[in-house]
Amino acid sequence: MTGKIIVIEYVSLDGVIQDPVGMEGSGLGDWTGPFKRGPKGDKFQHDTLFNAEAVMLGRVTYDGFAAVWPQVNDPEGFGNRMNSLPKYVASKTLKKADWSNSTLISGGLAEATGKIKNSTSGHIVIYGSASLVGQLMPQGLIDEYALMVFPIILGRGIKLFPSDISRKLALIESQQFGDGIMLLRYGNA
Repeated sequence: MTGKIIVIEYVSLDGVIQDPVGMEGSGLGDWTGPFKRGPKGDKFQHDTLFNAEAVMLGRVTYDGFAAVWPQVNDPEGFGNRMNSLPKYVASKTLKKADWSNSTLISGGLAEATGKIKNSTSGHIVIYGSASLVGQLMPQGLIDEYALMVFPIILGRGIKLFPSDISRKLALIESQQFGDGIMLLRYGNA
């Protein structure tokens, strides 16, 4: 059995995923901050992380996560879980990945991703990482997209799907969280 790659994204109504918590210096601010996920949204995030066997990240997301997660010591155990999971980092510029259990992906991304999927029997979660998602999607290597769509229009920023990619997806699930946030889960059609 091969692993299943699941992309988890915070998305604005106009498709922007960039800098949802305002740590990247994009000027977009903490655009998710004014919204509460509520108990169902919190449970979804908990279950996603605790059911994962590995995480894949692009360099920008890796840099942001590696700066924060090692210091997180929360009663829910998110910090311990994130820090203990194997992390695969796609980057052409990083020379080393110092965050615990992190491995730089070497060689071709599609080939390396295939090896990661074949060596993992469970979920491999990608958080953020627009460039990584944009490179894996045309290769058919992503199995599911779990989009938490926030009721906000940003007007600018990096979008999840590059403009030159076309793909039909099938709705797996939809539900509302907290302050009008919609979870939309899609798989390949």
